[in-house]
Amino acid sequence: MESRIEYNWWLVANERWVEAAATDSGKRLDQFLRERLPEFSRSRLQQWIDEQRVHVDGAVAKRSYLLKGTEHIQIQPGELPPLRATPEDLPLDILYEDDDLIAINKPAGMVVHAGAGRHTGTLVNAVLHRFEQLSGVGGPLRPGIVHRLDRYTSGVLLVARTDAAHRRLASQFAKREVEKIYLALVHGRVKTDTGRITTPIARDPIRRTRMTTRLAQGRSAVTEYRVLKRYDKFTFLEVKIGTGRTHQIRVHLASIHHAVAGDKLYGAPVSSLGRYFLHAHRISFTSPSSGRRLTVTAPLPTDLEEYLGTLS
Repeated sequence: MESRIEYNWWLVANERWVEAAATDSGKRLDQFLRERLPEFSRSRLQQWIDEQRVHVDGAVAKRSYLLKGTEHIQIQPGELPPLRATPEDLPLDILYEDDDLIAINKPAGMVVHAGAGRHTGTLVNAVLHRFEQLSGVGGPLRPGIVHRLDRYTSGVLLVARTDAAHRRLASQFAKREVEKIYLALVHGRVKTDTGRITTPIARDPIRRTRMTTRLAQGRSAVTEYRVLKRYDKFTFLEVKIGTGRTHQIRVHLASIHHAVAGDKLYGAPVSSLGRYFLHAHRISFTSPSSGRRLTVTAPLPTDLEEYLGTLS
């Protein structure tokens, strides 16, 4: 027991207990835990704090909690992710491939790469099984991943096969040289045939799973739309984004009172669709090796086509 107290932490079952000392007074909770439990990353520890797996003297606390130096802290670790992505034999719809990259038609519901609570069934796992060698620039959990799509957004996604191709594609994304076109069905009748939304986007301070345009600060974002068809209670849009912010299309369209159909997170009513109606339809970029301009298109999925057919 003496040796455990000397190191100021101990393990009970799967829980870890940490005791703060006077020298820890004034430290943030997440900073303190990172120092005392270096086997876990800071982002992992912060996630556990957010999930209320960390208790300070028996009560939940925020990351920014400032220690007094007398606390006993209980940590209930969540499931740890694998150290690297694992190949899985899963179906893939390949739209295009060459020596540099693969363009995949991602189905709605498939997570792009491993993350909190999701380690199997990912697009990365499927691509690793099919192609074995991918770019390592993104790290062992995200090999080949240059950009991402939300879990329930379907459509075209690029995966880099080599480090050189990854860096060249990433540079094009950073310089906004990649054209990304989406198809979206939104609630209400959009009045103007075209529009442009430039409101900055930030993390919602209350609901951390959401983004918001209601704060004074945020990251710059550009979304342009064009009406393809108006229905009685919906509008079918072609959407072009000049930036790639988290939930950008969803939060921007909701901000002008036209939430994406089925997107409950941003205020849309419950839909029989079973997902939100957003599809990455087309992407245009420059080939990393040939320098030719390439365009890859993913057709609208059957479920979305059928849903449109029910509208009047």
